Amino acid sequence: MKSRILTSIFLFLVLLGCSGKSESDKNNINGENPLASKPIGQTGKKSNEPIQLNVSPESKIGGVVRSIFQDSQGNLWIGGEGDLFRNDGETLTSFDFKDEYGRGVTIKQIIEDKDGSLWCGTTGGLFKKDGNQFVKIGSGVDLPRQDIWSLAADPTGGIWMGTLDGAFRLDGNKFSKFSIPSSKMDPTRGVTSADIVHCIFVDQKNNVWFGTNGGAYVFDGKDLDHVSISDGLPGDVVHNIIEDSSGNIWIGTTHHGICRFDGSSFTNFTADGVIKGNEIWSIHEDQNGRIWFSGKHCGVYCYERGAFTNYDKLDGLDSPGMMTIAEDRDLQIWLGGVNGLFRFNGETFIKVEKDGPWR
Repeated sequence: MKSRILTSIFLFLVLLGCSGKSESDKNNINGENPLASKPIGQTGKKSNEPIQLNVSPESKIGGVVRSIFQDSQGNLWIGGEGDLFRNDGETLTSFDFKDEYGRGVTIKQIIEDKDGSLWCGTTGGLFKKDGNQFVKIGSGVDLPRQDIWSLAADPTGGIWMGTLDGAFRLDGNKFSKFSIPSSKMDPTRGVTSADIVHCIFVDQKNNVWFGTNGGAYVFDGKDLDHVSISDGLPGDVVHNIIEDSSGNIWIGTTHHGICRFDGSSFTNFTADGVIKGNEIWSIHEDQNGRIWFSGKHCGVYCYERGAFTNYDKLDGLDSPGMMTIAEDRDLQIWLGGVNGLFRFNGETFIKVEKDGPWR
């Protein structure tokens, strides 16, 4: 499909800090704000009727969406800059996140641990859902810069965090730093460090993978191994890592595209000219075994049975970059990024705002 060159103004939004809101729009994170009382469809049920929600005009799903997650109860969570939305199948609820200075924070990743607790990694620190509240966990002593880029939960209940200062693990109430060698700062990034951990992933064997500016690291519980350019990795700045259902490791880099590691060799789809785009922001495998990935100026790709399908602006993705991909129980594919939230209807992508369409 014909690619489109979008203006740099939209890209600049990705690098902006979190914007605050006016006093009239504050909904404290220690409480929740029901934004709608009309049903938006029970989980597992579909409706062809458009859903209209009665949402206050100050609240919106838009701007930059950084994280989408469906929890074990079927709630769909959408994290952006200053707001976190929850769609529970009946009500759309907004949680407004602020740091200790009253500034809005970006919700970069949402996960659930083995006990069903919800965690949010933000530019203002680590938050855990406690009843109807989100409680901040850890101080500046525990996490020096309070800027969390990635989260993962391991089977033992530990919470792993990737920050500008490296990797940390929370075990119960105790924070500990996990030692990963420092690398070079990335001069092309607006926010970077020599110790940044872009992503953390726990594979089927419970190995913990870390994406850094110096390649990927994998920890098997005893030893930390390094995967770099010398091993076949196409680039050392690793932005995201997943394992597919066949055991292949997919690695997205910031400057050298996406590759697949089958346990013995790497296949670099970008270098081979199979796909376009060097900067990969998100990778996801759906329940049908299809691999979805997106990035800067490349729309979104779907890999199925050895073939790639590319979707872009002509297919409804009016955005210079999708930053997160998720799938719900109804097998709907959701994308979030610059210009907001999008849903795949099987053929094209539909932009979803406060009043939907949710189905």
